[in-house]
Amino acid sequence: MTEMVRKITLSRAVRTMQDLFPVEYNFYPRSWILPEEFPLFVDEVQMMKESDPSWKPTFIVKPDGGCQGDGIYLVKDPSDVRLTGSLQNRPAVVQEYICKPLLVDKLKFDIRLYVLLKSLEPLEIYVAKDGLSRFCTEPYQEPTVKNLHQVFMHLTNYSLNIHSGNFIHSDNANTGSKRTFSSILCRLSSRGADVKKVWSDIISLVIKTIIALTPELKVYYQSDIPAGKPGPTCFQILGFDILLMKNLKPMLLEVNANPSMRIEHEQELSPGVFENVPSPVDEEVKVAVIRDTLRLVDPQKKKRKNTQSQTSEQVSETKDELLDAGPADGLEYDTSKTTEAGLPSLCLKQVFPKYAKQFNYLRLVDKVAALFIRFLGVKGTTKLGPTGFRTFIRNCKLSNSNFSMASVDILYIDITRRWNSMGIDHRESGNAILYLKILEAFLVALVAQAHPKLQKLTLMEIHLSLDFFLLSVGQRHFLQEVPYSTV
Repeated sequence: MTEMVRKITLSRAVRTMQDLFPVEYNFYPRSWILPEEFPLFVDEVQMMKESDPSWKPTFIVKPDGGCQGDGIYLVKDPSDVRLTGSLQNRPAVVQEYICKPLLVDKLKFDIRLYVLLKSLEPLEIYVAKDGLSRFCTEPYQEPTVKNLHQVFMHLTNYSLNIHSGNFIHSDNANTGSKRTFSSILCRLSSRGADVKKVWSDIISLVIKTIIALTPELKVYYQSDIPAGKPGPTCFQILGFDILLMKNLKPMLLEVNANPSMRIEHEQELSPGVFENVPSPVDEEVKVAVIRDTLRLVDPQKKKRKNTQSQTSEQVSETKDELLDAGPADGLEYDTSKTTEAGLPSLCLKQVFPKYAKQFNYLRLVDKVAALFIRFLGVKGTTKLGPTGFRTFIRNCKLSNSNFSMASVDILYIDITRRWNSMGIDHRESGNAILYLKILEAFLVALVAQAHPKLQKLTLMEIHLSLDFFLLSVGQRHFLQEVPYSTV
């Protein structure tokens, strides 16, 4: 997961989905990967400026492995990107900067939302009912050449703004430089904003992002499972960083695999003298996330449930009803108590498979990943060899008199050479990057081979074609997961 949500791999995964579903994945800024796509970045920006002379863009450069705002900077022109030796050793993503964010108290802010990926197969996602709003510490102005370097105005990272003289440690949810997201929603609601739609759009963004990540995750997952052994039970708490635009549209900034769960902050009592003091805002949000994650993944929960009284079951049913509102109904902030060890009702709301019918049509690449895994031949590997690739082409009936098996071998060699030329160090422990490249290569090969047939089909027909083929090789769960009659 840590590798998958790095800035480059996340961008690649989302861009694959943007190519297939451009309207559904318009919540992620236009992005280019440096240094390999720098010429493309220059050409596309030049072309867009020529087509729209009034377009005055700003771009934000984010180092791939950076965190806490380290190494991030803004530029107005591609020529300002620091193409130095360090960029070759430390690749980055450059994105179109969102110049018109929603402001509160004239300050830019982002949302840290906690998401529980409870299981990968079947896919199960929970979203916390509240999050954190992290504020900049200088009043926002749209980027100009003069203010590009003012990080306290443009970057919302808590780890940067805490060093500002204007940073205000919050002692309640409604004020200061870090507040609860629910307090922001209350203010928006008082101004007449449709906060239920805001929540609905955020939930949709979360589900779509995880759908974009799951194909590669499944490849990594199977590669670590010894042949003949069942896989481990895993879960992960993710930190989604989301920015609301002025029109209240949520935009994905990044995803953190290991978000901070610290519930205290460092306060300077006197010059050079610090102490850790509780942070009520962090505690309110994070304790609930940790507590309810443990409740949801507790392996003994089902056993205890079977011994509960009828009264307890009725209370549980009532609790489930409170969590059953659809995305359009928003998330209710319920504080009622349950009989489960006197704990509050769950702060984590299940959003998948609860809303699977609305989103399963997006899981096209999931099926391609299943084909990839199926034709690896040996469990525990991530490299599809030439024999496995030939078998895949033959079984899919993608070769014909105009495209011989010799041509299939040439295609395999060409694509393998292309991905090997990207300078990936196979010896590094972080081989997840390599796995992603291999699956991407498989996607390229699939499209190259199937293109004459794919261009005549709708997305629904492609889905069905993959389903019937997966069914024939024993992957029945995919067909069962997607009820096409209801899409």
